[in-house]
Amino acid sequence: MPVPIRMYSTAVCPFCIRAERLLLARGVGSIEKLRVDLDPALREEMIRQTGRRTVPQIFIDGLHVGGFEELAELDREGKLMGLLQP
Repeated sequence: MPVPIRMYSTAVCPFCIRAERLLLARGVGSIEKLRVDLDPALREEMIRQTGRRTVPQIFIDGLHVGGFEELAELDREGKLMGLLQP
């Protein structure tokens, strides 16, 4: 069973696209994308859960890892693949 990935995003967010590409390159097959630009309630939910207003906000197996910069840092440090293992 793959580790669930949830990402709050918008349609035209370059950092969302980069985050998705990085995750797919690391073998993630599916990302649950929650479009905050289509549903203001999702933006409020994201802010409540993360304390942040910017997208993407990424959760790996329920753990909030942050946005693209934090995701890329985890990858550079060799920690991302460990989080993606079931």
